[in-house]
Amino acid sequence: MSSVRSFEAGDIEAVADLFQRLLRKTGAAAGDDLKAYLRSLFIEGGAAGNALQSRVHVRTDGTVSGFLGVLSVPMEFEGRQLLAANCGTFACDDRDTDPFAGARLLRDVLSGPQDLSFSETSNDISTDMWRSMRATVLGPYSLEWLRILKPAAFALEAVASRVSAVRLAKPLARAADALVCRRGEKQAWSHYTPLAGKADAFVDAPAADSDFIDACQQLAQKFALRPHWKRPVMETMLRHAVRKAQYGERVQHVVRTRSGKIAGLYLYYGNTGGIGRTVQIMAEPGQESIVIDCLFRNAYDRGLVAMRGRTQPALLQAMIGKKCAFLHASSTVVHSRDPALLEAMTNGRAFLNGLAGEGWTRLIGDQFE
Repeated sequence: MSSVRSFEAGDIEAVADLFQRLLRKTGAAAGDDLKAYLRSLFIEGGAAGNALQSRVHVRTDGTVSGFLGVLSVPMEFEGRQLLAANCGTFACDDRDTDPFAGARLLRDVLSGPQDLSFSETSNDISTDMWRSMRATVLGPYSLEWLRILKPAAFALEAVASRVSAVRLAKPLARAADALVCRRGEKQAWSHYTPLAGKADAFVDAPAADSDFIDACQQLAQKFALRPHWKRPVMETMLRHAVRKAQYGERVQHVVRTRSGKIAGLYLYYGNTGGIGRTVQIMAEPGQESIVIDCLFRNAYDRGLVAMRGRTQPALLQAMIGKKCAFLHASSTVVHSRDPALLEAMTNGRAFLNGLAGEGWTRLIGDQFE
């Protein structure tokens, strides 16, 4: 009979294969780099030694058919210390022969000792499983935003992902964007124009990890439910976040007033001519619009053609009028038996996604050799 048990070192080969086939959608064999990273993240540096551990679904013959990666996240809520299970990496085989394997795996994890469980990368199939177990989909956390900066180059980049030969037209796209982005004195849906504004009175500069951590810890205090980040943990997270080869170069900035007070921060990845991927934006109340403007200006000046990222309720109001398009790609889902925690999450008073989720790991956006 099939069963669910803790993830062990002997399962790494099988789990790496599931990751490649089901999540990366590739037939390429898993390399040693991926296997070593799964060990580092989910065994050596993950939940090893505490009550939360990643789980595998095992067939009757003992082979692994499913995996749910669990990252332990200490959190705090109104003076209470909590434990959250970040359940991001979810892959299950044998959907035709054992259609309930994924549900058994998820049920086992959700029955653990944690105060709440969540995922920011739940696809439609996984979301249905979570809902069947009385989980809640957080709509305001579950949208992706897209801001086009350079329309011709953006269109070219979108097509080039399928037909690489069109990259030869890049000089024409640059010329077209140079003309389009000069027109008018206001922002447009079709393109971004660098205009003078309130953000010019702020200092937007690259931040070392130590300064970035200080800013994160300060800015997280405004959330009722937030990670209880200790400095060594955040240092480890940012070391993981150094590499995202599929997304591009890391850009890590803190925005300050002229007097040096922290106004906000952002972390994104992107290369010239590409689409930037934002992992995190944080801002002091009332400064959200300033920080978003700094992000867009920085991306434009670095030659990116568009920016995208995950919505946060605290930022949605400020994004109105920024000419962003919104779409749904995956859901943020939460499960808790505590009504007070659910109320905080459903009302946007929780800090989730990005650095509080799985966005800092190499599993999202990196390449493995």
